[in-house]
Amino acid sequence: MANRAAIRNYRLQNERRTAVLDDDPTGSQSVHDVSVVTSVSTVDYRDALADPGSTCFFLTNTRSMTPASAIAENETTGRAVFELEKELGTPIDVVSRSDSTLRGHVIDEVRSLDATRREVLGAGFDGVLFVPAFLEAGRFTSGDIHYATVGGEPLPVGETEFAWDATFGFSSSNLREFVEEKSRGTIRLASVLSVGLDDIRVGGPARVAEILGQALDLAFIVVNAMTYDDLDIVVLGLHRAQERGKRFLHRTGPSFVQSLIGLTAREPLTAADIWASGRSAGHGLVVIGSHVQQTVRQMTIAQQRGGVTRVELIVPLVIDAKTRSAHLDDIAAQVRAALSHSDVMLFTSRSLVTGADGAASLELSRLVSTALTDVVRDALTAGPAWVIAKGGITSHDVAVRSLGIRRATVLGQLLPGMISVLRTDRADEDVDGMPYVVFAGNVGGNDALANAIEVFDGRRTSMLD
Repeated sequence: MANRAAIRNYRLQNERRTAVLDDDPTGSQSVHDVSVVTSVSTVDYRDALADPGSTCFFLTNTRSMTPASAIAENETTGRAVFELEKELGTPIDVVSRSDSTLRGHVIDEVRSLDATRREVLGAGFDGVLFVPAFLEAGRFTSGDIHYATVGGEPLPVGETEFAWDATFGFSSSNLREFVEEKSRGTIRLASVLSVGLDDIRVGGPARVAEILGQALDLAFIVVNAMTYDDLDIVVLGLHRAQERGKRFLHRTGPSFVQSLIGLTAREPLTAADIWASGRSAGHGLVVIGSHVQQTVRQMTIAQQRGGVTRVELIVPLVIDAKTRSAHLDDIAAQVRAALSHSDVMLFTSRSLVTGADGAASLELSRLVSTALTDVVRDALTAGPAWVIAKGGITSHDVAVRSLGIRRATVLGQLLPGMISVLRTDRADEDVDGMPYVVFAGNVGGNDALANAIEVFDGRRTSMLD
């Protein structure tokens, strides 16, 4: 706790803010009481970063985009952040938050933010800390190898289903090799720095600062970490390097943000935390777009528990222009009718449909996600009391396109470091104050979705019951 207090004091004394560019809404799983905004065209992000020490998540949704679109989105959001930094005259730490299982536009997003900073502030970053850890979900780095825990067993991430992703697939579990792979050899393994566990645990902040001090011209720095204590020491070393004039970007999973801002973890939310004035009346809507096997297992348990009406969106009918409109009308009618008497689980058909290449697969994903959001927006006329969205792209699109959320507050999580609950603060639709749950596709045990539903429909007081 002393390290976290020191981190907070440093941020306040130096009037540092933190802007997290989140490529899907699941990056807030390790934080609480911070703002989330969905657009830089509003004043919301300026309000969210008004105070020294404040943190704001910008939902960019770039994991669902082509490389060109992701670069453009990072340039737009990055420019807004760097112009605010110039206006304030105080530093803003920038985090490019992405997947703890390494899926995303890693190199393109980092380079676009660096180029935009050079344009706005006249200088880029000396280095980028590469910290994909998501400790609560069993994702950590040791010996430069990144691990993902699957079925209770830590596996090198290159040996998991995540490495076979149709759009962002990879082969390297060693993060230094991964950087070389994803840069197509333009960044050589030998140029990638590494902060090892011995550097952190034996050398402490001084040794970390020494390694960071070697970074020049956007050098990648792999950060090994197995605990939050490791990450806290890295942040203290980062402060020393910053005091010597070094500038860093951060490409991270969810966990690093908690240490970077010196946040004290809070206990998982209970129903009383979510509804301080009493539970809202009415039934809820669960929206599932994720196709990873963990989601499939969770859906099965939720169905077995009962209490929900299943409504299936048939993907082949969605992507066929001849059947799309009629099918969506039918599905929306089913959801509205079911919400009058039960909770509803709206999900896409489970047979994964992919395109000829990564870009085509992304386009199909966007088409299906748009169909889901259209149905959810229609379902708002039935007045759901709460919404759970399962999957990164799905949770972003439901928040923005269905609910019209412009700004929200992260109340906390249903499990330690996992499954964020947002309170809608500003939205286009009449949903202000409604709980919105961002549930990543690849987290939680087999019963996690069923337990989450039971917290919201009143059968449980918390996920830990």
